[in-house]
Amino acid sequence: MHRHLRTLFVGVAACALTAGSALAAPGQKAAAHKTGSHAAMTTAGQPGSIFAKDSPLFLQAPQFDKIKDSDFAPAIYAGMAQQRAEIEKIANNPAPATFENTVVAMERSGRLLDRVTSVFSALTGANTNDALDKIDAETSPKLAAHHDAIYLNPKLFARVQAVYEHRAALKDPEARQLVTVTYDEFVHSGAKLKGADQTRLKAINERLSSLGTSFQQKLVAAAKAGAYVTDDKSKLAGLSEAQVAAAAQAAKARGLDGKWVLPLQNTTQQPLLQDLSDRAVREELFNHSWTRAEKGDANDTRALVAEEAQLRAEKAKLFGYPNYAAYVLENQMAKTPEAVQAFIGKLAPAAGARSAREAAEIQKMIEAGGETFKLKPWDWERYSERVRKAKYDLNDEELKPYFLLDKVLTDGLFYAANQLYGITFKPRTDLPTWSPDMKVFEVHDKDGTVLGLAYFDYFKRDNKSGGAWMSNLVGQSKLLGTKPVIYNVANFTKPAPGQPALISFDDVTTMFHEFGHGLHGLFASQKYPTLSGTNVARDFVEFPSQFNENWALDPKVLNHYAVHYKTGAPIPQALVAKIKKASSFNQGYTMGELIAAAEMDMQWHMLGADAPKQDVDAFETRALKAGGVDYADVPPRYRSSYFLHIWANGYAAGYYAYPWTQMLADDSFDWFTQHGGLTRANGERFRQLILSKGHTLDYGPMFRAFYGKDPDIGPMIKHRGLAGDD
Repeated sequence: MHRHLRTLFVGVAACALTAGSALAAPGQKAAAHKTGSHAAMTTAGQPGSIFAKDSPLFLQAPQFDKIKDSDFAPAIYAGMAQQRAEIEKIANNPAPATFENTVVAMERSGRLLDRVTSVFSALTGANTNDALDKIDAETSPKLAAHHDAIYLNPKLFARVQAVYEHRAALKDPEARQLVTVTYDEFVHSGAKLKGADQTRLKAINERLSSLGTSFQQKLVAAAKAGAYVTDDKSKLAGLSEAQVAAAAQAAKARGLDGKWVLPLQNTTQQPLLQDLSDRAVREELFNHSWTRAEKGDANDTRALVAEEAQLRAEKAKLFGYPNYAAYVLENQMAKTPEAVQAFIGKLAPAAGARSAREAAEIQKMIEAGGETFKLKPWDWERYSERVRKAKYDLNDEELKPYFLLDKVLTDGLFYAANQLYGITFKPRTDLPTWSPDMKVFEVHDKDGTVLGLAYFDYFKRDNKSGGAWMSNLVGQSKLLGTKPVIYNVANFTKPAPGQPALISFDDVTTMFHEFGHGLHGLFASQKYPTLSGTNVARDFVEFPSQFNENWALDPKVLNHYAVHYKTGAPIPQALVAKIKKASSFNQGYTMGELIAAAEMDMQWHMLGADAPKQDVDAFETRALKAGGVDYADVPPRYRSSYFLHIWANGYAAGYYAYPWTQMLADDSFDWFTQHGGLTRANGERFRQLILSKGHTLDYGPMFRAFYGKDPDIGPMIKHRGLAGDD
């Protein structure tokens, strides 16, 4: 998933879709980020404030060893005040509006606020604590109001509109695109609304911002409280020694010595359901996940969900749209809810039929073992793995010794990027991070010049949001003279002390996915920050990441990183053949849970403003049935009550973006296959026409420039195993 935060476009986003990962945001109190001692000032804009100036570190990398929790609130408020003054100066400029004195001046504004919010977003997502959560709750509605104060400023809009009306005179295509995007953002933010409607819009935006922050914080707490805890080791039967040790370590980190803790991942299904042999324990763990935010306690999110949905529908009505989905999709690649529904409609029957065949196979496997129970969701992972082993003679434990995390990173992700794009990576152990487990690399382009920095934070912590994501600590802009500083976050199980970090192939795929976002950020080559890198539509931003997943199984790349962690022996080709043969296995379930969540998202956001406040559970049941995705034995990837993407991370009416961008990615990989696969020439073409373009072009023309045609769903149907039997 990709998380995005720009000062003028206040909001957050999300990412990875592969098993055990997802879109993104924050959990634990104990291990907060490092604090340091430096002279704090009450006014963040004054000398002595850690955020007053650009960081003196390489490429303006944040000084995580010196930043204190108490630095954030003063810097956020000072940043808003500073930008308001800058915006007022632009709006009240007596000179006629020009591109330079209006639109470019806006691009230069808000530097202090950018610096502090980029770091604050990273920490509240990956390493939060009570103090940061409190600041987040206090400042999020004020940041929403700050956004409105800019985009609902009539004098400023008049100047932007004047430039927009004469944009054809601009010779630079990027400049013309910036004017169009800026003007559209003003209109989409309500600049054309009249007095009473603007007043109501401001109130709605502030409330939605508060609700989103509250949802995120409640969900982190709910996930922590929902973990499975036992003092009976026999309940963990089926887990490996390493998994049991990790559970003991997780308990110890919570002060629960003598017990074992199985933390919840962000998705409905939990990876350990594959290994737990006690069916009652599996059902209990599944139910912990299913009801994590529906306990009727302080962490119950359903009231927030119902209110957010109603407010979003009201907001859409202010703009003259029938529903929030129509409002949101106007500037996406899909354009309309009807286009999204038609797309989901092409996938739903195939996914349903495929998952039904898979369920029948699993039921036979259950009965073949002498058991008589009927397949339930908490059985799917365990018995589908048995089917996979029987059908393809493959299991995860056989694979993990070949997937040592550090080697996957350096000899897998980095190697593929080098082969495709010529870039190289140099470890930077001197730069501070927010967790001692992190790694930092300096990235060099093919000509040796510095491209940017990349941070990696892979292990799960209780104070970390679920899922996996990418974002920027420093955005790229030729105008501002900045190079990209990006980070990838995941939630892999940290091994017990002294044990190797061996990961599943799903986790390997997550790493390639998130680094696809990273490459999109690192290859940014724009003059203006608004158009830079990953600042693109939701149904385009997941395209580079899902495309990059393909290189995990490329023979040249796989042979380079998949070696046995003890012996150094390469992964046997017979095992590789099994992985590839099994690549379409369980795709009915995988696609089914995905489009069920996407359809539920669309149904929530196709509610009209006249719809009453919904009973969340009842609506969810109706929504899945209405969309034809109420599959037997295949629950949605997220329930409404823990669907972080759509209630807090900017993916409202946008979760369809994952299958949509799978279509783009599979179609593009088909082009690569037809043109020689993993070659520097192909990589350079993809870099120049997709990865380095940011939002300098509209998305349809950008894709057509690369491929020469509109995207086709055919390769996706084939690649995802939905065309028929294996």
